[in-house]
Amino acid sequence: MKRVLITRPKAQADGMADGLRAAGYEPILFPVIEIRAVEPNPELDDALKHIDRYAWIVFTSANAVELVFGNPHILSARRRMTHEVRVAAIGPKTAEMLGGRGVTPNFVPAEYVAEAILPGLGDLRGKRVLLPRAEIARKALPEGITAAGGIPHEIAVYQTLPARPSPEGLTALRAGVDVISLTSPSTVENFIAIARGEGLDPLNLPGDPLIACIGPITERAARQAGLAHIVVADQYTADGLIHAIEEVFHA
Repeated sequence: MKRVLITRPKAQADGMADGLRAAGYEPILFPVIEIRAVEPNPELDDALKHIDRYAWIVFTSANAVELVFGNPHILSARRRMTHEVRVAAIGPKTAEMLGGRGVTPNFVPAEYVAEAILPGLGDLRGKRVLLPRAEIARKALPEGITAAGGIPHEIAVYQTLPARPSPEGLTALRAGVDVISLTSPSTVENFIAIARGEGLDPLNLPGDPLIACIGPITERAARQAGLAHIVVADQYTADGLIHAIEEVFHA
């Protein structure tokens, strides 16, 4: 049975692990990042209390949805979402989480990257766009909004911090796994750092594992780090990643 290392945070790994088991793989949890809410967050409090300032609120991750909707000021803001304030979501998981909270996004791009959001936002000249996101999020989206004449308001709602993998995960990595799944540039960066910290060469790992990247942004980070033997999901989701792995081993 092929063994697949899952590097995403443990709280987000269960669905992917279940999908891998169903496909006949052995998932190995190896979280290299953890998500920590920015608390207190007076800037987010104020934005939600005055949500009518914004033409759009753009959710770029499921983490952002969870943390924004956990804010005590969300109740009044939610009533205005999708009508007075339009909502965009990147990716089906993010859209699904919004739907579970009673908000149907006005726009979900076909491609699950931040740059694909811009065409769906329409004329942004003079309009404010709320971007609740990670502290280390890429700047492509706010820069694109600014270039289109809009006014982006980025609010960090969570931090992405290095995690300490379990001894069992490290033992598996030392013994050799078949696939290492990477789901964001931060997982790439922290995986490399952890491997080196444990005396391993991330560019020459036992078993010569396949590097499975969830999308082109993660792939770019992996290649810049020197990783090779890479496959990229066509659909930038956990299911898409599993499908890409299957195509390699069952071609």
